[in-house]
Amino acid sequence: MKAVAKTQPAAGVEIIDVEEPSIRPGCVKLRLERASVCGTDLHIYQWDPWAAGRIKPPRIIGHEFCGTITEVGEGVTDRKVGDFVSSESHIVALDDPDYIRGDGHIAKSTQILGVDVDGGFAEFAVIPAMNARLTDASVPRGVASMQDALGNAVHTAMDGPIEGQTILISGLGPIGLFAGAICKCLGAKKVYGTEVSPYRIELGEQIGIDRVINPTKEDPMEVLGREEPGGVDGVLEMSGHPSSLKLAIEATRPGGRISQLGVFKENHQAIDMNQLIFKGLRFQGIVGRRLWETWDQMHWLLTEKGLDVTPIVTHEMPFTEIEKAFGILEQGEAGKIVLTF
Repeated sequence: MKAVAKTQPAAGVEIIDVEEPSIRPGCVKLRLERASVCGTDLHIYQWDPWAAGRIKPPRIIGHEFCGTITEVGEGVTDRKVGDFVSSESHIVALDDPDYIRGDGHIAKSTQILGVDVDGGFAEFAVIPAMNARLTDASVPRGVASMQDALGNAVHTAMDGPIEGQTILISGLGPIGLFAGAICKCLGAKKVYGTEVSPYRIELGEQIGIDRVINPTKEDPMEVLGREEPGGVDGVLEMSGHPSSLKLAIEATRPGGRISQLGVFKENHQAIDMNQLIFKGLRFQGIVGRRLWETWDQMHWLLTEKGLDVTPIVTHEMPFTEIEKAFGILEQGEAGKIVLTF
């Protein structure tokens, strides 16, 4: 079969011929239908310091995908041939104390598809049965393929109340855009966003974000101070930019929440701790998707609440055009790119 792989410790990827994977106990085999390209895949493609320290070629990449089960392994009773499923990228051990405690999203045993083990940018993939999440056939294939990323936004947005709330989303990359759609779907009173890319500003407006502030043209704190003098109820910090962390603390009302998904280039950041404390803010670090609460929430949003994130799928192309996909991502003019199989 054909697969997209990192074959050597250098920039780039290759489409190679590999043996079709064999079924294993506790796993399912699926025929890929769609996959979506993530920022992590771009790091691997560019072979940045993180990728160089983590990836051990040869490795089939890709962790966001969907397909139909063609075979089930020994011991699998809750999945069957013909089921349509989407991938959860975090593989955790069932006996991991974090998973048993309900904190599987931060389990120490975590291995990531397409990073630590072979992923799903291939015609067939074999993954643990519990990582193959049953997905309703009504969910568009492109959206189904990117539920791993959508789940990050669901986890972040639903970390606190949304209905009737004023929410600021700092950074309108794909996950920030997802979060905007989720907040509008769940009845936020008003959703603000900050973003510098004209392309992403337009996408934010398309999905219904009420006010997108471009920090290169306006002072976000001045705008928010004028429009929300008491402060916003919550901030979903998606950018990992130091200025956004400062803005989040200043812009959030006393007693509000900051849900922090963005990862910072520098580990150590200077913040006004006393302001955080005396405003009584709740600051929550967000990692991945809660296993399996976030997936249940995502299913509810997509099948019962009418969540529509299709405008964020800006490109679709055959997986054989993976180089073109990475080129578009490097230019910064894309929402989510979906690959067809």
